Amino acid sequence: MSTSHKIAVIGAGGKMGMRVSNNLVKTDHTVWYVEKSPAGQQRTIDAGRELTEASEAVADADIVVMAVPDLALASVSAELVPQLKSGAIVLTLDPAAAYAGLLTTRDDVIQAVAHPCHPSIFLERTTKEEWADTFGGIAAPQDAVAAVESDDPQKQQVVEDTVRAIYAPVIDVHWVTIKQLAQLEPTLVETVACMIGALLNEALEETVNTMGVPEAAARSILYGHVQVALANGLRGDNPFSDACLIAMDYGRESIIKDDWKKIFRDDELDKNLARMLHLDKIER
Repeated sequence: MSTSHKIAVIGAGGKMGMRVSNNLVKTDHTVWYVEKSPAGQQRTIDAGRELTEASEAVADADIVVMAVPDLALASVSAELVPQLKSGAIVLTLDPAAAYAGLLTTRDDVIQAVAHPCHPSIFLERTTKEEWADTFGGIAAPQDAVAAVESDDPQKQQVVEDTVRAIYAPVIDVHWVTIKQLAQLEPTLVETVACMIGALLNEALEETVNTMGVPEAAARSILYGHVQVALANGLRGDNPFSDACLIAMDYGRESIIKDDWKKIFRDDELDKNLARMLHLDKIER
């Protein structure tokens, strides 16, 4: 059973801030909600939560959850990290800014990152609520991946307790380094998986609009075959047919560049993150 912690949520009225706050309010943790934008403040108030000034919220917090956009993390951390108590933890929800060295740091303040895995396509869902929760954090169980720059098991436990609270319901928390988390997000899941998801939608549009196939038929066969493709490709549930393998080779030759695996190199990761963070380059 987790211990109660003092948690400050910065950006509590934003998109992710509302998600994590909706879960934290259900726990026994002491939580302070901080929001600067008028619209975010109103959303927080409408949700029945009390707003707290940032300086007051972070002064005694065990862990500060930075639920703000990546591009704001440099300025927000510069303002708040100097105000944290010694031994406090700064938790960001995405690794980009931490990996790029954009966050203000202190020797006596611990840096941590945690990101949701989102409910697996192979999750055994049993309720309508679980089926409806494709993002996670509401009804469908998910894993999370976390990194903490501390060898202190108590600090890691604070991070895990917080991660399990903000992304609930959580099955497992997987521990990696901040660099490894950056290799997972964006490289593996955004650069590859999300790009393929968008490509599938483009292919569907071409099938309907250019080839003239009825949309219902195209969606039906695509949705079913995506499940088969992922189950076969990722888990080896069934072998692809010989004809399918030939078509797959044609697709790879026509669509995929021969050097595509370069995206897993460190210099390409830096280039990708620099674009995401609107930087000329990652300075290290």
